Amino acid sequence: MTDSVLKQITILGSTGSIGVSTLDVISRNLDQYQVFALTANTNVAQLAEQCRRYQPRFAVLRDVTAAAQLRQLLRDTTTQVLAGDAGLIEVAAHPDTDYVMAAIVGAAGLASTLAAVQASKRVLLANKEALVMSGTLFMQAVRDHQATLLPIDSEHNAIFQSMANGAASHAKGIRKILLTGSGGPLRQLPLAQLAKVTPDQACAHPNWSMGRKISVDSATMMNKGLEIIEARWLFNVPVEQIEVVVHPQSIVHSMVDYIDGSIVAQLGNPDMRTPIAHGLAWPARVDSGVSMLDMTQVGRLDFEPPDLQRFPCLALARTVAQGAQSFAIALNAANEVAVQAFLDELIAFTDIPIIIESVLAQTDSDEALTMDAILAIDLQARQQAKGFMQRTHHRPRSGAQGDLNAS
Repeated sequence: MTDSVLKQITILGSTGSIGVSTLDVISRNLDQYQVFALTANTNVAQLAEQCRRYQPRFAVLRDVTAAAQLRQLLRDTTTQVLAGDAGLIEVAAHPDTDYVMAAIVGAAGLASTLAAVQASKRVLLANKEALVMSGTLFMQAVRDHQATLLPIDSEHNAIFQSMANGAASHAKGIRKILLTGSGGPLRQLPLAQLAKVTPDQACAHPNWSMGRKISVDSATMMNKGLEIIEARWLFNVPVEQIEVVVHPQSIVHSMVDYIDGSIVAQLGNPDMRTPIAHGLAWPARVDSGVSMLDMTQVGRLDFEPPDLQRFPCLALARTVAQGAQSFAIALNAANEVAVQAFLDELIAFTDIPIIIESVLAQTDSDEALTMDAILAIDLQARQQAKGFMQRTHHRPRSGAQGDLNAS
């Protein structure tokens, strides 16, 4: 830990929606936090702008060519520019980093997030894929290195708060964890029209402002499926005790149902700055910039079970959550490939679960207890997903350009 009074914050994925929101919360609490390192994939211009404003000691671009461009842009500053996965790992585990916001989307964030855990940091986990891919390995590392792991997904942060900040003694009295989800922008679209959904339609979330990949996951409800797997590891509860509830208003962020008949919920406006501020300040509270929830204006709260015919990805994920780790790795990898192909207009929206199911059918049962095993399964699943698309002669939709081998 640094000797500075200010907590030193590394943000993995600072140009994404979570990263931007984290910087906003830090800006409101500059008497407590200082930006230590900012990282991105290829977004040179935005990362350069962030560096000039927050003056971090380090900036990292995963893309080596982009990193060279950033060095030129920041040559008149004191910020040191690093590149590649090695750079991400260096800032995540740096002795002077206190807290690490793990907000890199997808499998790309696993190695650096695990490095932060192994360096005994306070890890604010917004990268659900880290636990989906490596649950046993990841949670063992948290225990072995006495890292502090705080969930930032709004649902898991709500569960954490509803369990008296995740206290194990309270977990013993749980009957069910109730994960809420809005149902996304396609919840009421006639089923016959799903095949014609465009990327812009799938990304037009009614309540949340998110990146395009997670927005598509919301539209398919794969995000809830991944969250079932994440909740299993975070809160050490059987999958059978985790239930998904569709809640269109996105006001109740999740609930915990206890055996004495109590249901404890966390409510708030749909704004990721709330769980981010909670993770930064825990066990205290700081200003997040989120406006107060006026229940008299909300008026009503609706809840309904998910329609698994509309959301087959959710059904696939629930089945996977009860199996070996290899199936969760393959599910995540195939989903990433399929979602990118959909965003590139190479496949239809309804092809996403078909591709995932085809990959799962080819996956062997393996608990994948090492990083090498995890990465090998991940790579194989990606290759299988792309191979399936090529064999079934998927072609770009009208007017689209793209290459399946690049997706």
